[in-house]
Amino acid sequence: MELKKVKVGNVCLDGEHIYIQSMLNVPSEDMEGNVRQAAALEKAGCEIVRVSVPTKKDVRLIEAIKKEIHIPLVADIHFDYRIALECAAAGVDKIRINPGNIGSADRIKAVADTCRSKGIPIRIGVNSGSLEKEILGKYGSPTPEALAESAVHSAALLERYDFEDIVISIKSSDVGRMIKANRLVREKLPYPLHLGVTEAGTERMGVIKSAVGIGSLLCDGIGETVRVSLTDDPLKEIAAAGDILRSVGKGSGVRIVSCPTCGRTKIDLIGLANKVEKLCENMDKNITVAVMGCIVNGPGEAKEADIGIAGGVGTAILFRKGKEIRKVSEDEALSALKEEIDRI
Repeated sequence: MELKKVKVGNVCLDGEHIYIQSMLNVPSEDMEGNVRQAAALEKAGCEIVRVSVPTKKDVRLIEAIKKEIHIPLVADIHFDYRIALECAAAGVDKIRINPGNIGSADRIKAVADTCRSKGIPIRIGVNSGSLEKEILGKYGSPTPEALAESAVHSAALLERYDFEDIVISIKSSDVGRMIKANRLVREKLPYPLHLGVTEAGTERMGVIKSAVGIGSLLCDGIGETVRVSLTDDPLKEIAAAGDILRSVGKGSGVRIVSCPTCGRTKIDLIGLANKVEKLCENMDKNITVAVMGCIVNGPGEAKEADIGIAGGVGTAILFRKGKEIRKVSEDEALSALKEEIDRI
């Protein structure tokens, strides 16, 4: 099924680039705090940011945030369709709703008509806790099939009013359920998909669950935007999302390859690998850097790396595409590696 391209502010969800998204977690009444956090997220690499707008008073956040950022802003609307209309009037770039929670058909039509006239896409949010009673009754629990049917039903509500600038988001705290539901929807609907494992947890487990769920779908060629949902600072979500994208070959930046060490390792490889990771974390180079523990096997095992280093007894060798460049002392290893990276 051919993907429908959807424009969100100054970006286009067309499958050519996977956009990193996050959400502000500052209380909605703290306007200055929301503005600061949005700007910090953009600086960290966030490409689309979402803000919760629970009351009409909070619509003021839209204009204030948009003055300070250059990335698209999404308004999260839960039940009151009038807030969606006011966010549209305030110039928001996308509106996130669940059509089933908005109310009667005339309210859904009002949102669709307003968004169409202003060129604002609508993101349909479906999760285990928001299923329609009829669908939940049909399946008995929030199965992947139930989640997918809810998404199809919600899209049909908007399509009824000639609205097709739609983004679909199906999330679950169950990784397998989230993966299967998104695969089902990709077969049924042509709209861009926003990927995420909701309520994934604190940083450690949240990153692991998100990597499995988001990464699996990205490897299938599914997904146009991603969010790593963490019970933590949203800035950590951006770093984690970037790592996931690089891991599946969808993101830019330095990819680190390092061996797990063994009895043949004669260099402080763990310390060196951590230093290399820190050195490269903000580099805007689309390269692979290898940190290997053994001169004998390291260059061969990491021969696909653009540049690498392998440890010996008090020494290390630098190699490019598996071929040795030069030998340096262990103390010079990090600085020598940096010199070679800078030459690329």
